[in-house]
Amino acid sequence: MCSRSCAAIVTGIVLGSGCLWAQPTPLTTVRVASGLSRPVFVTYAPGDFERIFVVEQPGRIRIIKNGVLLPTPFLDITANVTSSGEQGLLGLAFHPDYQDNGLFYVNFTNLQGRTVIRRYQVSNDPDLADPGSGLNLLRINQPFSNHNGGWMGFGPDGYLYIATGDGGGACDPGQRAQDITNQLLGKILRIDVNGDDFPADPDRNYAIPPDNPFVGTTGDDEIWAYGLRNPWRNSIDRLTGDLWLADVGQNAREEIDFIPFGTGGMNFGWDCKEGTACSTISGCTSSGCNCSDPTLVDPIYEYNTSLGCAITGGYVYRGCAIPDLYGTYFFADFCAARIWSFRYDGINITDFQERTSELDPGGGLNIRQISSFGEDAYGELYICDWGGGEVFKIVPDVPGGIVGDDCNNNGIDDACDILAGAADTNGNGIPDECECIGDLDGDNDIDLQDLATLLMNFGTASGAQPDDGDLDGDGDVDLVDLSQLLGLFGTTCN
Repeated sequence: MCSRSCAAIVTGIVLGSGCLWAQPTPLTTVRVASGLSRPVFVTYAPGDFERIFVVEQPGRIRIIKNGVLLPTPFLDITANVTSSGEQGLLGLAFHPDYQDNGLFYVNFTNLQGRTVIRRYQVSNDPDLADPGSGLNLLRINQPFSNHNGGWMGFGPDGYLYIATGDGGGACDPGQRAQDITNQLLGKILRIDVNGDDFPADPDRNYAIPPDNPFVGTTGDDEIWAYGLRNPWRNSIDRLTGDLWLADVGQNAREEIDFIPFGTGGMNFGWDCKEGTACSTISGCTSSGCNCSDPTLVDPIYEYNTSLGCAITGGYVYRGCAIPDLYGTYFFADFCAARIWSFRYDGINITDFQERTSELDPGGGLNIRQISSFGEDAYGELYICDWGGGEVFKIVPDVPGGIVGDDCNNNGIDDACDILAGAADTNGNGIPDECECIGDLDGDNDIDLQDLATLLMNFGTASGAQPDDGDLDGDGDVDLVDLSQLLGLFGTTCN
């Protein structure tokens, strides 16, 4: 077991390099919802630690609240959605300021087969959206029914990133992925939802970020990256802002692409290349591609179709419940129901593991068709089983299900309680409710002896500890600490 200071991972605190683990924490999965209809995504609203939202392909968004699947959908737009094959309600992203403005965005295939990015707003009931609040931000014509992409997510820059497939059909017959002019398919788009640069166009209710790579030059201003076939289930690392893409191959290679935060204009090669291999399809020649072109960016990882047939992208684990997993990227294959993980430092992949058996839920349950991963506000990871209509959560397979400390016995690691807003006045990784602030001698009373200790250390300018009288955790023993202790003077802790 690692020390408390290493285990207390919260936003902005990275796992310390000095934290040594005797052995990796074993993992498993637990089912958190069943009875869903083709779940394709799970996510959370910013600052919401009680709920996760599940996207059902036919056109509904469901809520799991405090572990219970609510019977009434958060949003039901099935009447507006074509959901056969690869079409349907495919993406969901909450505005970074959702707690204040209640805005969220969906990506779906409409009844005419077009991709639609639409904004909605929550109603007065936080568990229900206002179905009449819809506003189309963007519509994209689709020449075929497959390769719709569908993922969306907000980056730390506040912009909305949108993944589009190449429009479908074998071999990208329209050469759309390599076409950057009047062609938004086969791309990662990046738009500003807080503005409108096209007030006369009802299908373009957004602004263009000024640092997008093709602003002021040849190419569509919305494009952030291109050369993609069908980017399926991508993610933005909540710590670094890096964008992870899983691009489904045609018949040879499945690939994971990586975009460092702030890096626009990358060309991932389709259909000139499939993974790292030069494509042998006839369209490659007609597109004028050169497989040896150094501007074509290779994936950071690929596998051939002997291991599966359709990659499902995942997330870098940034949760607080399994500290030694911090920084590990998870992904899977939809057809083979296999799960893998690795670490990536921007250059090298390390700690590559297959997790399929380890993450088997047991008890007669199984994960059959992995359509998506997702994360909650804590950074814990989930898996969607498309065919089974279930959602599973990755958890530590240890007695009690807790890796770190759980001082209040609420079933949640102390570090996770603090991440969710529990007070930790002195910053020692212990929620205030579990300790007696001001009790410097440990006798459960704040009395003259504690006051004497603080006064003896009064004026210490740096390096002071809580037991010295540094009640606010700033390293000093000063008037702020004295005032706090005097306010607590005479109390007894339970």
